[in-house]
Amino acid sequence: MSLPAPLSSDSKAQLRKTMGFWDVLLFNIATVLGPRWIAAAGHNGTSSISLWVLAAVFFFVPGALVINELSSRFPEEGGLYVWSREAFGPFHGFVAGWTYWVYTVFYFPGLLLASASMSAYIIGGRGSALAQSRPFLLTVSLGMLLVAVLLNIVGLNIGKWLQNAGGVGTYLPLVILAGVAALVCWRHGSATHFTVSNMLPAWNWDTVNFWSQIAFAFTGLELVSAMSEEVRDPRRTLPRAVFGAGALIALMYVAGTFAILSLVPAAEIDPQSGVFHAITLGSVAMGIGFLGIVAAILVTVGNAGGVGSTVAGIARVPFVVGIDSYLPAAFGKIHPKWKTPWVSILVQASVSGAILLASQINDSTRGAYQFLIDAAIILYFIPFLYMFAAVIKLARRKDRTENEHAVLVPGGQAGVWICGGLGFAVVLLGILVSLVPPGDSANKFVFELKLLGGTAASVLLGLVLYWRGARTKKTEA
Repeated sequence: MSLPAPLSSDSKAQLRKTMGFWDVLLFNIATVLGPRWIAAAGHNGTSSISLWVLAAVFFFVPGALVINELSSRFPEEGGLYVWSREAFGPFHGFVAGWTYWVYTVFYFPGLLLASASMSAYIIGGRGSALAQSRPFLLTVSLGMLLVAVLLNIVGLNIGKWLQNAGGVGTYLPLVILAGVAALVCWRHGSATHFTVSNMLPAWNWDTVNFWSQIAFAFTGLELVSAMSEEVRDPRRTLPRAVFGAGALIALMYVAGTFAILSLVPAAEIDPQSGVFHAITLGSVAMGIGFLGIVAAILVTVGNAGGVGSTVAGIARVPFVVGIDSYLPAAFGKIHPKWKTPWVSILVQASVSGAILLASQINDSTRGAYQFLIDAAIILYFIPFLYMFAAVIKLARRKDRTENEHAVLVPGGQAGVWICGGLGFAVVLLGILVSLVPPGDSANKFVFELKLLGGTAASVLLGLVLYWRGARTKKTEA
């Protein structure tokens, strides 16, 4: 590996525009759509179906409209960090950018554990035991992280193919799930009885905690905006890809939940690898057992793409913050050969790997997974509060209507207040319910202590770095 070039004022100018419409659309699918969320929805029961619809109407659609407006008005590297900085100044921009980045150190381990658990089904039905093996899960998780990091350091012109394969590899297994479920129901009937009443929300501890996961499952469309200066014609490409991917994702979440519950009763669905257990059972019942193996291979590629897309997008945030000098200058360095923010990517991956190992101490695999998910949701939703507030504040600026390239939220100021207000309320609710321990938590006090301590320490570390960077900038000035 060549020695890194020193940080220069034109670091962003060295980035390469390598992503077109289909790259961005598949990137969005790989980033947002998750088979594990369908498995978690199935484990929660039939009430998840109405939760998907509620989250789509009151969060996903308003969020997509807000993201399209902000990304078309401010098509700059850094995305959500830049929008928050524009609206509220450097400090709040940093808090939004820092929490948006640091959430990945909790998110990646959860995503990797779920991905490794699903990949166990490559060997067929025997994979259900392997999916609970801690050595297997850790080995495969770290291997996936290493591959994603190396490909994204080499460059998006190479790394984007992992993301593209991830989008296809994520969507096709869920199409297989829906097809297998339809055949099994036609021949043998459904494993779950669906009625209007049992599809309505059931308010218990599990459902309250799960609401935040439903909202979290619909996030990620904003991520590619952090790479705007690496997208060809971003003002036109980003909004089209957001709407296209959004429709495909919302449809599959609802259809996939119907399908998994048609094949397996809710109590028997594993919230990590339940989709592939369901496909395996259904395909064996139909005499086409190889489909389960095919789906597991596809989703392993899909999950690797999901890790790759998140590594690629999130790493651009500390890169831009490093250029602004609120993080150590090394974060803003570009690799001289591959033109990627390689330091930011390496730091992100190293910390995630350490958290993955630490999360396994004195906890079951499922308990560790739930802690990682809740911590990630709380940290991730903080910048979303900024985003929805930012679109309201920035709507007052004259350049909103003067920008002929902007894809605006419909309805004028009223439309902006409705979309921004709905999104802000749903995100705030998601943070609050993430603090509620799941019903099957063995020790709720320890769960709360780890959750609050981990998230508070993460935010405090960011504030220390900000004050250090601000003091350095002031001294230099």
